Amino acid sequence: MSERLSRTELLLGQEAIDILASSRVAVFGIGGVGGYVVEALARSGIGALDIVDNDKVCESNLNRQIIALHSTIGMYKTDAAAERIRDIAPECKVKVHRTFFLPETQGEFDFSQYDYVADAIDTVSGKLALVQCADSAGVPVISSMGAGNKLDPTRFEVADIYETSVCPLARVMRTECRKRGIKRLKVVYSKEKPTEPQKAPLTEGSKRSIPGSVAFVPSVAGLIIAGEIIKDLIRNR
Repeated sequence: MSERLSRTELLLGQEAIDILASSRVAVFGIGGVGGYVVEALARSGIGALDIVDNDKVCESNLNRQIIALHSTIGMYKTDAAAERIRDIAPECKVKVHRTFFLPETQGEFDFSQYDYVADAIDTVSGKLALVQCADSAGVPVISSMGAGNKLDPTRFEVADIYETSVCPLARVMRTECRKRGIKRLKVVYSKEKPTEPQKAPLTEGSKRSIPGSVAFVPSVAGLIIAGEIIKDLIRNR
């Protein structure tokens, strides 16, 4: 075992380290939440990571996204994340998918290759398609609910989608998952009521306002998701 994972082995043991090294995890959405998922998985010794996004790092990402630096502005988020993974864990096999996951692009992915899937994307249609693909392939998935317009990172909980409350995104996902016959979905969500942004510009091409976000909320959601993935991989293998 490398010295890099010696502190992790003290808590998890060598067998767990071997399991993580043989695991392949796909992270969809490499933003405020997904970037921290990738970071923690790479630092925990996951052997292979698929990272999926088609967005570029911009200046407004600097306040909360771990891949966002002045030196990475203008880079594709997947490329910035891949460089970071390789600097942390050179032995990790990284596959970059420079695309947004949508119902129209789901055919580009073979979910049977993955041991676990992390959903950190923004669109409801994409989230639902992702959950359905993972469910059909029998691959465990964990989904991030709304982290925008939240200020209290201590309010996050891990639950099944049908046990959630308060969160507007979780409410929509509950309804749509039920329609599609999805019996269970592990999510990370918050019961904190969203804060109304003070001066919220509209999202380009949409009537929805751009959500506010801070450094200490999406990061916590991402780390919780990564922790659940690590624990589930070890328990279920």
